[in-house]
Amino acid sequence: MTAMRILFIGDVCGKPGRNVLRESLPALRAQFGPIDFVVANCENAAAGFGMTAKLFDEIMSFGVDVMTSGNHIWDKKDFIPILEKEHRALRPANYPPGTPGSGFGAYEKNGHTLGVINLQGRAFMPPIDCPFRAADAILENMRAKVIFVDFHAEATAEKIALARYLDGRISALAGTHTHVQTADESILPMGTAYITDAGLTGGHGGVIGNAYESVLPKFLYGTPCKFEIDNGKAKAQGVMIDVDEDTGMALDIQRFSVSSET
Repeated sequence: MTAMRILFIGDVCGKPGRNVLRESLPALRAQFGPIDFVVANCENAAAGFGMTAKLFDEIMSFGVDVMTSGNHIWDKKDFIPILEKEHRALRPANYPPGTPGSGFGAYEKNGHTLGVINLQGRAFMPPIDCPFRAADAILENMRAKVIFVDFHAEATAEKIALARYLDGRISALAGTHTHVQTADESILPMGTAYITDAGLTGGHGGVIGNAYESVLPKFLYGTPCKFEIDNGKAKAQGVMIDVDEDTGMALDIQRFSVSSET
């Protein structure tokens, strides 16, 4: 049996998230041993909303292999050309045909091949195409035995439903978007690793990565307000997944939460 180790980083939010990601990756490698692929959701990396070309290069320089995203990937329009030309930057695959960029890919590194699929939910989210049927279509042609899915969704039920629907056909599914790490990591009956939300890589002193004071008016008055990044104590959160490369099924999933040293 040959095992592949995949490190998935939960939503990287703003400069605190980028900094703690850079700081924590060496510690995580020391803790877990050799890591074959690092995947990170970075749709909030630019001050909490979207991505830029400069930040994409910065995050990749830390040792990230593939960047996934979600609904906020469209917030910085100058990043769209990067989505169109950079195969390591993914947007959700179930946006309608003709949307810039790609939502999946197969990546090779040191003799290993990892398939990555990025999907977005529809419950309490923009009304795009069906993630279940999009996954079916992608899996018909995916040229990888080991397949990781980042499901960027709001509703817990939708995340669990998709994971059960794909159980045995993918290696792992990790939920993103809600920025609160859940304690339900498990291996499903047919061998797929699962967690409802991988968590937040960023400031943990406010409200899901944003400063408390900037968010409160929305709840008090229901009026628009500008969210500011939380610069409090930062953590890197996510999951480490071990997969049997012969079967494509998960062997183990561990969640982690690493505090910044600064």
